[in-house]
Amino acid sequence: MASSMRSLFTDHSRYVESFRRFLSNSTEHQCMQEFMDKKLPGMIARIGDTKSEIKILSIGGGAGEIDLQILSKVQAQYPGVHIINEVVEPSAEQITKYKELVAKTSNLENIKFAWHKETSSEYQNRMMEKKELQRWDFIHMIQMLYYVKDIPATLKFFHSLLATNAKILIILVSGASSWQKLWEKYGPRLPRNDLCQYVTSSDLTQMLDELGIKYECYDLLSTMDISDCFIDGNENGDLLWDFLTETCNFNTTAPPDLKAEIMKDLQKPEFSIKKEGKVLFNNSLSFIVVEA
Repeated sequence: MASSMRSLFTDHSRYVESFRRFLSNSTEHQCMQEFMDKKLPGMIARIGDTKSEIKILSIGGGAGEIDLQILSKVQAQYPGVHIINEVVEPSAEQITKYKELVAKTSNLENIKFAWHKETSSEYQNRMMEKKELQRWDFIHMIQMLYYVKDIPATLKFFHSLLATNAKILIILVSGASSWQKLWEKYGPRLPRNDLCQYVTSSDLTQMLDELGIKYECYDLLSTMDISDCFIDGNENGDLLWDFLTETCNFNTTAPPDLKAEIMKDLQKPEFSIKKEGKVLFNNSLSFIVVEA
């Protein structure tokens, strides 16, 4: 999912709200926008060479905000060329939002959209059952690899779908971000969720190296304002705690000693910086560009 929700809570509406609070309290989307503006045009400069149409596959496209930014860059690079944009997204709610966004966005006339309500592994299985595999010019997997059980097999499969000059863009949290430190230290003490795994760009680049797949990796700084987490009874803070720990109602259900320990750590320089009275958690992102 674009800027994905990293875990499923039992209370779906609360998890959607905690993710929304994360986006509104972080520079996640601004960070992605910066990459799309500065790096993406060069990255896609040859994906459509000598092609009458450009095929794009969005794995975990979410509500489509980032997908449409990508599409506008492809349109700018290849004016008037027909684009096929297929979206694999397991959440019906997100697909509805995506369709609503498309309906109210102009200049999409040369783009044909198709949505598939399924996970990346369901898509993979469906494609494997077909005799002929579809080739793609650009595949992107934005903040969704946390949900994949077998990441190396997934990378290998999607890499095999790349056409000439094609690229894969993977976005996920950086190994230099505070997520890595938080998961390493507290992961074993937090309720685990079978649907979600802790993975950062450090793990991913190691997997790509082992698979012998060529890539480039760019890191961009992003922060999340967690100041409200230190105000007792603050609703925004409570929802951000849920997002940080991937635990529903963490603030009211966590053992007091665990909460106190995490709270103390989150204010340390290795996790957050303090600026203008705010506590800013390091949410840095990695943008990994995989070549055919």
